[in-house]
Amino acid sequence: MDTNNGSSTTDFILLGFSDRPQLEPIISGVVFIFYIVTLVGNTTIILVSYLDTQLHTPMYFFLTNLSFLDLCYTSSIIPQMLVNLWGPTKSITYGGCVLQFFFALDLGSTECLLLAVMAYDRYAAVCQPLHYTVIMNPQLCQKMVLTAWLGGFGSALILCSLTLNLPRCGHRKVDNFFCEMPALLKMVCVYSKIMEITVFALGVILLLVPLSLILISYGIITQAVMRVKSKARWRKVLNTCGSHLTVVTLFYGTIIYMYMKPQNSTFQDEGKFFTFFYTIITPTLNPLIYTLRNKDVKSAVKRILHVEKWSAKSS
Repeated sequence: MDTNNGSSTTDFILLGFSDRPQLEPIISGVVFIFYIVTLVGNTTIILVSYLDTQLHTPMYFFLTNLSFLDLCYTSSIIPQMLVNLWGPTKSITYGGCVLQFFFALDLGSTECLLLAVMAYDRYAAVCQPLHYTVIMNPQLCQKMVLTAWLGGFGSALILCSLTLNLPRCGHRKVDNFFCEMPALLKMVCVYSKIMEITVFALGVILLLVPLSLILISYGIITQAVMRVKSKARWRKVLNTCGSHLTVVTLFYGTIIYMYMKPQNSTFQDEGKFFTFFYTIITPTLNPLIYTLRNKDVKSAVKRILHVEKWSAKSS
């Protein structure tokens, strides 16, 4: 298969799944459906959290940011992916690749930090219920979210600058369906100890440290709940924390595997599967997990629909 098709020499070739052309129509259909579900699900959470005053709480403030982040994350990857799957060419401009690479790093890093912030919120809600509104005041919530966004931006700026300055020796084929760091590093024709150390250090800061804080938070939550031997209490904690813990498991499990392994590890179909999972499937599952397991969101949707229905009748 000719993946170049007259592209400019400054373009990159996204190999994607071109080695299995018979699967591309199926993959494109699945990706398109997942993208629509992601758009509808995350937009619904943002609108419901904004419109329903009962959801004006720290938990839904963080959830709104997570939904907005997932919308941006998938929109920076999927449209170009669908164009390449549907069209004859598999190319992406250098500028487009840089932007895709930067936003993927930025938003992925931000999500790591945001999930840790949400775990702290659940700890305060369960273990300090009487002081929850004082601890999680609006100013602190805004500062925590701002720190997550700035942390993601700073790490992306560092990694993007270092990666793009490494010599590629004319290599243009990206062995993935979007411009992601592990695939771009495979194009590099020199070994960079600085790059490996930087990736590992930021991986510890952005992946292992937040994950450790999440596990510590849920360890304390479990101990606190076990002291109160109440089935109702267990159900309440499972309802408020189960959704977040499920999202953390799905997201961190795949992304740690991809970014904490050595640069020279193999990155073929296995790598593409893990990338496909945390870039496309996880953002689709997030709103479903939070809405299907969360009574507050379902009740808010019913209230909003009821108000709109009543308004339509009265008019």
